[in-house]
Amino acid sequence: MRRCWVEIHLSELEHNLQCIRSMVPSHVKIISVVKADAYGHGIHATVARLMQSGTDIFAVANVQEGASIREMGSGWPILTLSPLLPEEIPACIENNITPTISTYQEAEAINKVASIKKSPIQCHFKIDTGMGRLGIWYEQALEEYIKISKLHYICIQGIYTHFATSDNDIQYTHKQRELFLSIIDHLPNLPKDCIFHADNSAGLDSFSPEGGRLFNAVRIGLLQFGAQARENSLLQFYNPKPTLSFHTRIGLIKKVPPGTPISYNLTHRVDHETTLAIITAGYADGIPLSISNRGSVLIQGKKCRILGRVTMDQIIVDVDHLNNPQCGDEVVLIGQQGKEKITLEEFSKNAQSIPWEILCSISKRVERIYKTVRQ
Repeated sequence: MRRCWVEIHLSELEHNLQCIRSMVPSHVKIISVVKADAYGHGIHATVARLMQSGTDIFAVANVQEGASIREMGSGWPILTLSPLLPEEIPACIENNITPTISTYQEAEAINKVASIKKSPIQCHFKIDTGMGRLGIWYEQALEEYIKISKLHYICIQGIYTHFATSDNDIQYTHKQRELFLSIIDHLPNLPKDCIFHADNSAGLDSFSPEGGRLFNAVRIGLLQFGAQARENSLLQFYNPKPTLSFHTRIGLIKKVPPGTPISYNLTHRVDHETTLAIITAGYADGIPLSISNRGSVLIQGKKCRILGRVTMDQIIVDVDHLNNPQCGDEVVLIGQQGKEKITLEEFSKNAQSIPWEILCSISKRVERIYKTVRQ
């Protein structure tokens, strides 16, 4: 009875984590980024499988996401990557969630609440090496680190930065990496078990644990779900497997004469008698408007062009070349059907978007079906 659904292969998630393990030295910790409902995969099922598969740390966007993981188990550190709102600080401390500190003012506010609760809190200190978003600008990092480290209830457990162009400019990434290493080499009184991390999924292409201090953790988001940020990545040789496929169905078959306008704003007209399939999914399900007149779907293992504008609940595709398509036939938006496939990267490119946005845009009305055994 499903009109639109995604299939999530948790066994492939485990396989991908094992692949990532093989990319880095054995002492390097894996920080699994599971923000935004695990990139649309469902945080509880995803986190449960990653816990079983041996991830070391979870990273989330905010305290609410962190608290939902903490309900599942107490054995894993949880790092929030976004700044805390003032009212979130007590919940952060109560749930033993590690905040990111980007300013002395943040650290002071956290320290004040922690002192009232008489509960020291572990934090990660973030350095801005060229992203221009969160973190203390690298020129002030040493001074601010010394001030923050003197706060009685703040325990700096980790130090990290964020690469701005790891998916398209390795030279700039290399500059950020070297700058980060040069800074942490001058930070005094670092704890022996301090975690140093900079690399995201794309950053693994240029990952090296060399330097004044060893990188001993990597933050992995997209790659654990089998997707890659750029073409021709070296990571493809580690054979990550897509964890998600996106499915829907044909709701109606109709023939239209030459000159028939297609969908809103008449953005397409057929130039010959054409068999159309009306597909039971639209932008309310996560099919981006920008893929109108650009992308394809798979039916009977063949690519079928999207015609006209994507609407809220349907899209229209050309099935003139198919052999007697029927109402109820399965349609693949992302994934494989027969020998043909549409990858997440291809779908994103056709939508003039990026894989992160596509995954996060699949709506709640799309049922998640979890598969646990490898096919």
